[in-house]
Amino acid sequence: MYFVSVAEERSFTRAAERLRVVQSGVSAAVRGLERELGVQLFERTSQRVVLTDAGTALLPAARATIDAAQAARDAVDEVRGGLRGTLRIGTLTSVGFVDLPGLLGQFHAEHPHVDLRLRTATSGSAGLADALLDGELDVAFLSLSGHPPAGLSTRTLVAEPIVAVLPASHPLTERESVSLADLADEPFVDSPLGYGNRTEVDRGFAAAGLQRRVALEVADIATVPQYVGNGLGVALIPRFAVRPGPELALRPVLGTRLSWTFDVATAAARRPSAAVRALLRLVDAHRRS
Repeated sequence: MYFVSVAEERSFTRAAERLRVVQSGVSAAVRGLERELGVQLFERTSQRVVLTDAGTALLPAARATIDAAQAARDAVDEVRGGLRGTLRIGTLTSVGFVDLPGLLGQFHAEHPHVDLRLRTATSGSAGLADALLDGELDVAFLSLSGHPPAGLSTRTLVAEPIVAVLPASHPLTERESVSLADLADEPFVDSPLGYGNRTEVDRGFAAAGLQRRVALEVADIATVPQYVGNGLGVALIPRFAVRPGPELALRPVLGTRLSWTFDVATAAARRPSAAVRALLRLVDAHRRS
């Protein structure tokens, strides 16, 4: 567990804080493991801690061992009537389809001995998916375009149509609807690569044999319409992210089926812990329409 904590935190200090032990204990445990295996697991400098090739190779097996031990503890805890352990949750920003504070509040009230860890996406849904597959997260609320990546189990909570958002003065507002071909030559305001809505729109243009230019990348989808309203481009984003105003015009997109989904996901290769299963049972009660 010490090795995995250092690998995930990229720091002996943060790993010790996470494990609630002294740093010297973490360092000694990792050195002991390195002596036992006969390899160096981390490259250590005064500024960073990085896995070696041997450490990278060991990490999946180490996580699998921890998962197996957690499953055994879960079985005992369920018999004793109380869950324990740590639940690591990832989520997107600016997406309110699940009342996450309410969800976690209820979970904490029912399972006070489970340590909750919440991570907000810094590289979109792709980053959350990778964290699930790498074992850094136990469950994530994210947006996936098309078929989910191999290795993930997902359930769609919400599906939203993607609409065209135009400045009110744009010539295309004279039409009742637009096509991807109509928009292909326009500068776009969009999310960075790795975000679910960006992936879905890129997929749509590729399927139509069209190219487009993303002029501005904005991580917070809720602010995209503000850039459009100030004449900096057009956008294709889910309907929920747009608050109508006099500076904007919304149009349906014809000739393609673009949609944004909000999903809850776990890693298919790992049996969900009792804590994950308990959280998933509460999700529907905290969904917002």
